[in-house]
Amino acid sequence: MSNNNKVAVITGASSGIGEAIAKKLSEENYTVVLASRSVNKLQKIQKDLPGESMVVELDVSSTESVSKAFNEVVDEYEVIDVLVNSAGIMPLTYLKNRHLDEWLNTIEVNVKGVLRCIYSALPYMENQNGGNIVNIASVDGKEIFAGGAVYGASKAAIIELSKAMRMELSPEYNIRVTAIEPGTVETKLRNDITDEELLNDKDYGGDEPKLKPENIADAVFYALSQPASVNVNELLVKPTGKS
Repeated sequence: MSNNNKVAVITGASSGIGEAIAKKLSEENYTVVLASRSVNKLQKIQKDLPGESMVVELDVSSTESVSKAFNEVVDEYEVIDVLVNSAGIMPLTYLKNRHLDEWLNTIEVNVKGVLRCIYSALPYMENQNGGNIVNIASVDGKEIFAGGAVYGASKAAIIELSKAMRMELSPEYNIRVTAIEPGTVETKLRNDITDEELLNDKDYGGDEPKLKPENIADAVFYALSQPASVNVNELLVKPTGKS
């Protein structure tokens, strides 16, 4: 099926993985909706996209903001064919250091933010009896580590949510759901970390191999480009050299 005129909403599209996904889908003839809080950054990215696109301001931590953004998309295009939940934060922290505000904000953005976007997109996908929802999770949702308790829990929630979504939405509404689980990616996500002990730990970070955001964009497109009879349930993507 042609991708022409398929409308894809990408959250967190102002940088990193979300930006790479927006560029990839635009190159593949999707109509791309760039969604994030950073409208100025989105507008700069939009200038370089080859296809039809739209910028909407969207803060996944605000139900009102999400609802308003999706209404704007439907007013413009009438449909939502693809939702890519890419917005996320990663303020890793040791539990003993008690960064409560960061823990709660991680759940607010990484879990509740995804739920808000699904809630807003579902009526349109149900109405058209079809669609694709891609949730950007993480390998950390399966392979937990010290310092990654809350972040890993948020991504484990998204992996399990995706499974339940497939059970409920695919048979009745023909909505395909994919969880993409990247390993370490070269993005600015780690700039969210304020836990000095974790940052100074000799076992953290370092020169480990990393993926590029474009690798995850390719994984998203692979899932979307399968025949309607195929659902790519999960894709675990790691850099070469990581077990």
